[in-house]
Amino acid sequence: MKQLYTLLFMLLVPLLWVRLQLKGRKLQGYRDHIGERFGCYLDAPSSLSTLWIHAVSVGECEAAFLLVKRLLISHPGIPIVMTMATPTGRERVTHVLGSQVRLVYLPYDIPIVIERFLEHFRPALGWVMETEIWPNLFEACHRKGIPLAILNGRLSEKSALGYDRLRSVISKSLQPLTLIAAQTPLDAERYSRLGANPSTVTVIGNIKFDNEFDAEMVIKSQKLRSELIGMRPVWIVGSSHMGEEELFLEAFRYIRGRIPEVLLILVPRHPERAAEVKKLCEAGGFEVMNRSAHQAIPLKTPIFIIDGVGELRLFYGTADVATVGGSLIPHGGQNPLEPLAAGVPVTFGPFMMNFKDIAEQIVNAGAGRQVESAKALGLVVADLLENPSARSAAVSNGSDYLNANRGSLDRLLKAINPLLDRCFPNEKTLH
Repeated sequence: MKQLYTLLFMLLVPLLWVRLQLKGRKLQGYRDHIGERFGCYLDAPSSLSTLWIHAVSVGECEAAFLLVKRLLISHPGIPIVMTMATPTGRERVTHVLGSQVRLVYLPYDIPIVIERFLEHFRPALGWVMETEIWPNLFEACHRKGIPLAILNGRLSEKSALGYDRLRSVISKSLQPLTLIAAQTPLDAERYSRLGANPSTVTVIGNIKFDNEFDAEMVIKSQKLRSELIGMRPVWIVGSSHMGEEELFLEAFRYIRGRIPEVLLILVPRHPERAAEVKKLCEAGGFEVMNRSAHQAIPLKTPIFIIDGVGELRLFYGTADVATVGGSLIPHGGQNPLEPLAAGVPVTFGPFMMNFKDIAEQIVNAGAGRQVESAKALGLVVADLLENPSARSAAVSNGSDYLNANRGSLDRLLKAINPLLDRCFPNEKTLH
């Protein structure tokens, strides 16, 4: 089965190249650094053993930042290589960490390509954030004696079913792992069901609860609101997806009927879609301004589109009510913890499979609302915008909920300290 998997991957190489070129029409980053995806690098091979961290895209990068920032303080001598799969993830890491880490795209899961990657960067330890499982990469790490861990592990039922179709291959990939730090007991059970060694699977919690919206972020958000928005009521939709924006616009029409001065901040999950989303809004009769215009938003402009990377958290802090995207269509939902951390009531649609437990907990805690349709969303958002006391209660409940669930980062650091001590014996223990 694994040989067939590898053969099919190799046969797809020409199509993978074409896919990068097509996606590059909307986002140039897909056409940059293509050699890295095939294990080709312009710089000299690493002379030191490195810590390799993989975070596929923006969401996983946000979780990785919490670990990396602690590591840079406690283990400043460890060279870090971060891989990702998307230009938006790469841009976000560049913005947050700059030159403190080496950035490359994750190579395709082809044996000869993987070998070049491992030989070039010489990882002594590998961390994979959240979900990614690559059979050839995992096998090569095991063969070379590189300890590999899945951190903040999350495995939705949809992902588990997909991996289950390759059970024999996935089982062999998971068994050699040194550690699987799962977010929930259900995630842990799914990893074990796919063949992971139960002795390596532990429930740590979700470290994204520890991603605080600190005083500096609050000041920046308040400044943005003062400079760009003013006193208008603000509804923000974070990480919207194709086929979903029409539903949000339907809800927005209802909200505007009750609150004419309301502003919708629309943040596409993929910034390269910003022009497409703007055309959709304009076709619906809405005047639109893009964030890249860097101008105050006129009172007559009802929709503001964030067309760059890395500002969603800041703009959550400018809003009165938030909705997370990917939830009105069967995508699985995006992270609802970010608006809560920013002190904003959160709403979402019925499709929150990727955050099922968290979504239920948020609703039960009184920190957010789940709706079944665009019409219901418009009603709930309008009610919240018109009711400051209801918003205040939801914010307070959200703060209590987050505080009750923090601490996963410290538990995770404690779990990975033995790996760091073993792989980098000349460095301090992470704390």
